[in-house]
Amino acid sequence: MIYVLVSGAWHGGWCWGRVAPLLRAAGHEVHTPTLTGVSDRAHLLGPHIGLSTHVEDVVRLLDTYDLTDVRLVGHSYGGQVVAGVAERRPERLAARIHLDGFVPEDGDAAIDLLPPQVATHYRESVRDAGFGWLIPPRSLATLGVTDEADVAWLTPRLTPHPWATYLEPVRVGAKAASVPGRYIDCTDWLGVFAPFADRARALGWDVRRLATGHEAMVTAPEQLAALLVDEGEEIAHEGKEGDGS
Repeated sequence: MIYVLVSGAWHGGWCWGRVAPLLRAAGHEVHTPTLTGVSDRAHLLGPHIGLSTHVEDVVRLLDTYDLTDVRLVGHSYGGQVVAGVAERRPERLAARIHLDGFVPEDGDAAIDLLPPQVATHYRESVRDAGFGWLIPPRSLATLGVTDEADVAWLTPRLTPHPWATYLEPVRVGAKAASVPGRYIDCTDWLGVFAPFADRARALGWDVRRLATGHEAMVTAPEQLAALLVDEGEEIAHEGKEGDGS
């Protein structure tokens, strides 16, 4: 199986460093792109970078490597990206897996999907510390990361995220809807994304619960990898049934 793991705001491909080796050891191909303007691509940061830029990042990866039958995983804000990619390249995807992330409808902007108090905090931080166009990293404790070693690993690697990506609406329709969806609900934190687990259930998606904080790839890598592999096997089985074999 092929996995493409898309990180959320402030992170880069490095954040999958505890999960990707487990998937590869199980025999899977894994790609962990860093989106434009963050982490090791922070030198490309600018006010012009929006959601469509990040969707294009992943579309180019799929096309350049000619990847098919892909399990596309999006964490947090990455759910917006995954949804946009599913609309652009449904034929390359076996599934879209939203890891404690947004599950948008057409025209949804990420900032409008957040609870009002969280959205207000984002707007204030952009205005006060983000020069009007950057989202500073959030408190790791707020995200459910409390282990000192995890905090020490994450803190120096997180970078400000382009605000325009949270303002640009996603474009999804029948093509995205044709890609099977899965959801992993991280339950041991504030539950900001819990409404999207409910939305996933309403869509008939398989929803799994993971008893950890929002940063599951850091705080529960073994459990997360096991869920991803298990879901991948289920998807493969469904495909065989659909082919009549």
